[in-house]
Amino acid sequence: MMNEKTINEQYAYIRTLLEKKRLKEALMQLESLLWQCPDWDLRARLEQLQTSYKYMLEYMKQGANDPDRWNLYQKMVADTWGIADQSRLLMLDNASSRYYHEVRRTPVPAELSDYSLKTILHMLESFNDDLAVSGLLSDEKMDEVLKRHEDTLKFMFIRTWANSAWTPEDEEDAKAMLASELLPGDDLCLFVSALTLSLMECFDLRKIMWLLNAYEHPNVNVSQRALVGTMIIFHLYRSRLSFYPELIKRVDLMAEIPSFKENVARIYRQMLLCQETEKIDKKMREEIIPEMLKNVSSMKNMRFGFEENDEENNDMNPDWEDAFEKSGLGDKLREMNELQLEGADVYMSTFAALKNYPFFREVHNWFYPFSKQQSNVLKAMKQAGNQGNSLLDLILQSGFFSNSDKYSLFFTIHQLPQAQQDMMLSQLNEQQVAELAEKSNVETMKKFNERPGTVSNQYLHDLYRFFKLSVRKNEFRDIFKEKLDLHHVSALDNTLCWKDVLFPIADFYLSKERWDEATEIYDDLEYIGGFLGESAECYQKFGYALQKRKKYAEAIQAYLKADTLKPDNIWNNRHLAICYRLNKNYQAALTYYKKVEEAAPKDANATFYIGSCLVELKQYEEALNYFFKLDFIENNCIKAWRGIGWCSFINEKYEQAMKYYEKIIEQKPLAIDYMNAGHVAWVMGDIQKAAVFYGKAITASGNRERFLEMFYKDKDSLIIQGIREEDIPLMLDLL
Repeated sequence: MMNEKTINEQYAYIRTLLEKKRLKEALMQLESLLWQCPDWDLRARLEQLQTSYKYMLEYMKQGANDPDRWNLYQKMVADTWGIADQSRLLMLDNASSRYYHEVRRTPVPAELSDYSLKTILHMLESFNDDLAVSGLLSDEKMDEVLKRHEDTLKFMFIRTWANSAWTPEDEEDAKAMLASELLPGDDLCLFVSALTLSLMECFDLRKIMWLLNAYEHPNVNVSQRALVGTMIIFHLYRSRLSFYPELIKRVDLMAEIPSFKENVARIYRQMLLCQETEKIDKKMREEIIPEMLKNVSSMKNMRFGFEENDEENNDMNPDWEDAFEKSGLGDKLREMNELQLEGADVYMSTFAALKNYPFFREVHNWFYPFSKQQSNVLKAMKQAGNQGNSLLDLILQSGFFSNSDKYSLFFTIHQLPQAQQDMMLSQLNEQQVAELAEKSNVETMKKFNERPGTVSNQYLHDLYRFFKLSVRKNEFRDIFKEKLDLHHVSALDNTLCWKDVLFPIADFYLSKERWDEATEIYDDLEYIGGFLGESAECYQKFGYALQKRKKYAEAIQAYLKADTLKPDNIWNNRHLAICYRLNKNYQAALTYYKKVEEAAPKDANATFYIGSCLVELKQYEEALNYFFKLDFIENNCIKAWRGIGWCSFINEKYEQAMKYYEKIIEQKPLAIDYMNAGHVAWVMGDIQKAAVFYGKAITASGNRERFLEMFYKDKDSLIIQGIREEDIPLMLDLL
């Protein structure tokens, strides 16, 4: 018997061969896998495929011209993949302890074995009538109807999830579910989720086509769920979709409808926003709620003690803010309210602890829309009387909570002692209920809740919670951990590879400081000609993302293009200067810093960096002038003093150098300041004083090794100033 790991490894190898279109080898590997799998039907299908492929190659060898050959080949690859899928699942049913395989192994109870999807549909269709009748009879009857409904839903969910390949009959029955006028919308939503999870376990073209049909359903909850599911499946099977031309054709036709394009682009952005949840979570805990991280001191760097990147902290171009604000991706997300409006998941940490109710132990309950007809909810409402209803309506009407959070909140409130419940309810009733009860508010809430954007976002939050918090989370592939570059998926490129879709996504990545992804999208945009006719701003953003990735040479190219479109922009010149400087091209950096200086003569940063570049170019006299200018612009500017100290030392103005190093030492000295003061004292002939400064430098460095590394960088400068090389080791030993 093969174990789970071996089965998955062998399947992965077959998949790789098929992705690389090495069909013959894949068929051989699949044959050896099928020796372990006792399914004769699959073996027969494989033999038939092998024979057909042999004939195809034979005809080709004989030079026969077959215009249909490529289509046939694609179908053969798809069929081979399908057989591999089924073989893997059948073998894992015997080897895996995952709940999915446990469900597939467990025989269906005899009384349910005849239940087709059609039977299930009829049972679900009669639910509302049965409930109404039972309500007239007794509570017991009502409980009975509710229990039967929930048992049927669970059976439908598990049966659909575990069915890895639909027959044509299954497909027809599923189409009947879409067409039904009587099937409750919530039940159909659960069916969509079951189908999505089933597809995550195993590819099935019929199910994907059904999801695309479900997108056209009039119920917004059903259609948005189906589209989210489709996009997840397209992401998972990206390398496989091109083997199904009819699927690509179908999506391309849909892409001609503007609303489809808008929906796909919006869900793409929402999926990316879900990936920000952990960061938002942290922000909620550490910043927004306590508001305590207001003054974070910045880290200092070496040499002149300046911060190597201090120009670059929070230095996005202010001209972009309008664009970020317009696209709803503004980076001024300091308040919970703004995060909510952006659609961010701000409740994850609040509700993470409230997913331990027995209700959440069942996989399907994570996906059932919040409903007053759910038996636990209905019972609790009955106990609470009318007061409970007003609170429940409040929860239900809030478009900010996802379905599973509504269940959490509901169960939590109903677990409180009656006195506390009454107190909460009375507070809520006095304030919000009165406000919400206003007709206009109820209408606004209702409209907000029915917006496709609200629905898809809430559903993504439900999925996020399931993948992160459910007790079985390790048994599912968490797509939110993966790189979601959906515009690279072959079935979606016609829908997403447009500049009006990709620019907001690139801006989103930029605002979230996800530089790698931002760079990638700007690259794609440049490739598809998205920059043509655009403003300098696009190249500035591209340059900025490249700069943050430390790709300075490429950033310079982007900034130069921006400069051509919008010459002498001070922000752009400053960033060209930064990149040239960090790329060690000090002459070019100097040119651009001087342009910044022309536009802003009192700019302390530009003045400092002009001085620094002049030092690197060994133009010490001119550098000195700039450091004096900086000292004039800013009071008590230690950065300026360091510059003056070093340039004076190199220019043999030792008294002046010592004066400035002593000023620094009185304020906030670093190890390098003590060391430089030591150099000056030594050159002035005061060895005792030099030794004291060097000793302090060793202490401030933390250890002797770090000090020596720093010291040896200045060895040449000391020799130029007249220190004999043979005295250097003696001085170091003297310390």
